[in-house]
Amino acid sequence: MCGIFAYLNYRVNRERRYILEVLFNGLRRLEYRGYDSAGISIDSSVSRDVDILFSTPLVFRQEGNIESLVKSVYEEVAETDLNLEESFSVHAGIAHTRWATHGEPSPRNSHPQTSGLGNEFLVVHNGVITNYEVLKETLVRHGFTFESETDTEVIPKLAKFVFDKANEEGDQTVTFSQVVLEVMRHLEGAYALIFKSRHYPNELIACKRGSPLLLGVKELTEDFSVEASFHDAKFLSKDGKPKELFLSSDANAVVEHTKQVLVIEDGEVVHLKDGCVSILKFDNSKGKHDGALSRPSSVQRALSILEMEVEQINKGSYEHYMQKEIHEQPESLTTTMRGRLIRGGSSKSKTVLLGGLKAHLKTIRRSRRIVFIGCGTSYNAALAARPILEELSGIPVTMEVASDLLDRQGPIYREDTAVFVSQSGETADTLLALEYALENDALCVGITNTVGSAIARNTHCGVHINAGCEIGVASTKAYTSQIVVMAMLALAIGDDTSSSVGRRESIIDGLFDLPNKVREVLRLDQEMKDLAKLLIAEQSLLVFGRGYNYATALEGALKVKEVSLMHSEGILAGEMKHGPLALVDENLPIVVIATRDACFSKQQSVIQQLHARKGRLIVMCSKGDSAAVCSGGSCRVIEVPQVEDCLQPVINVIPLQLLAYHLTVLRGYNVDQPRNLAKSVTTQ
Repeated sequence: MCGIFAYLNYRVNRERRYILEVLFNGLRRLEYRGYDSAGISIDSSVSRDVDILFSTPLVFRQEGNIESLVKSVYEEVAETDLNLEESFSVHAGIAHTRWATHGEPSPRNSHPQTSGLGNEFLVVHNGVITNYEVLKETLVRHGFTFESETDTEVIPKLAKFVFDKANEEGDQTVTFSQVVLEVMRHLEGAYALIFKSRHYPNELIACKRGSPLLLGVKELTEDFSVEASFHDAKFLSKDGKPKELFLSSDANAVVEHTKQVLVIEDGEVVHLKDGCVSILKFDNSKGKHDGALSRPSSVQRALSILEMEVEQINKGSYEHYMQKEIHEQPESLTTTMRGRLIRGGSSKSKTVLLGGLKAHLKTIRRSRRIVFIGCGTSYNAALAARPILEELSGIPVTMEVASDLLDRQGPIYREDTAVFVSQSGETADTLLALEYALENDALCVGITNTVGSAIARNTHCGVHINAGCEIGVASTKAYTSQIVVMAMLALAIGDDTSSSVGRRESIIDGLFDLPNKVREVLRLDQEMKDLAKLLIAEQSLLVFGRGYNYATALEGALKVKEVSLMHSEGILAGEMKHGPLALVDENLPIVVIATRDACFSKQQSVIQQLHARKGRLIVMCSKGDSAAVCSGGSCRVIEVPQVEDCLQPVINVIPLQLLAYHLTVLRGYNVDQPRNLAKSVTTQ
């Protein structure tokens, strides 16, 4: 839920001001991961009279967003003699933006966390250390004092303890990587860590378990082969060539500098030193040997190229990322479907090709059941796709919220196909549920938006939704792309059934036309802004849906609550008489989704019952159905284009996305960074 970033320049002269701006900009790109406090660490001035080994790294930490940190850093610099124009040919800086899990937002709880006076070891951390209380008690007994409430503070203090102990025992040659590997042996939980130490100047170490982390490489003298590995003599060896190295929680903060990256795997320790990258493999069974810290084994890895552009992470002409991402949906859906829909000539059938699943389709068709597992918006997307998957496959489909499956230890069988849905591919609860399903020998399918993510790597097969970079905390375009991918999954699984050919071909035709229908519904932007003005002072909103659009009700209500901070609740319309009807009066705004499908007549009945209780209704219906759902103009109507019933949730959610966006802006809240939330939920 936090963002970590580091920048190391080797034999490239960079002024301190430039280094600061690189770190600040890295944090700005990661701010959607957490924005209640932030911090950085850079080197103090290089003195000719003092051994550089004993110069103290500078640490700046501040409560609030990144701009609060930037302001405080420059104010602090102005009050000191720190020279921003001082140039460094080699320098290592680290940075962090926080989403609080342990301790309230404050400078002392911000990162980098330190080992104590002198900042001998500094750490930035994304994740949660679950055994930190035990480690803290042990370190207190050894004389350490703690200043923060964080779980992270045990890590740099443990590093200092390991370093001091090794030196006391006469191991004067203990390396930075040995210290970190020994620290990792004692840590439990999920983490991505970057270490900086005054004992190892101009070096950085990164390691991870569960939380995302990648390395970016920019050589400034010549291009090098993408397939070159870290053991090739030409590649990142001590050749003395100038280069810049970046560590980041995700690619957003790296792509403006370089597209050459390496996704760091769990258990790997990446050591940046003298312009060289060493990758070591953590082995928990290897501790001390004959009183000295063990020497780790190295591994060979290759770089890959980021398939994204800087323009994707800029707002362009839009005021907010959420607004941009809502309006990008015609293009994102087109990209999601590109190359996957096959519509031949008059004699050829229309089919779907999902390359990542092709080898496993027969196994999926033989499944005892299909289990969708996700959290939040991803769960809602799976719920929207469940009816069509059941219809076309004939296989029972069950829904599981990832955290609840884990809490219950619900049964997963080897005859099951478990489908894990996650925009980031790093959602902590979903990853733990994946581990659980793998232990039970189920076939595991991943549906993510992030190539190289943990879910993409650890599932047996899967589909990338290819929605493009999504930065707004409230998911919009990823949601609609997830629904489309799961509709295509249903088409692919049901492709061997002759009785449903006509139905499948109608859906494929609908998919081809879907981006145009989305462009059409986006024209409701001003209408939804006008509606938001009417609802701006309301405290609550109910959304009723059923069938395919129960998921739309849940997702629409989720969007409203998470960004506009208005209480909203999505309700299954069939349950209205079993409690929710008691809330209805002439003041409470109620959205009823009543587009044309098999449940239309039932929704008409719901509207009539709400009218009878003087409900304040806003009805979403198909174009031309205004009179059928709202006789005499007794309620506000939102007309949307009609598409195939299983694709209607894609259309119907967009007015609710627009409503949530405009409500938030009109109420004066930060639509891209809603209170208490962060984009990638990498903690339980």
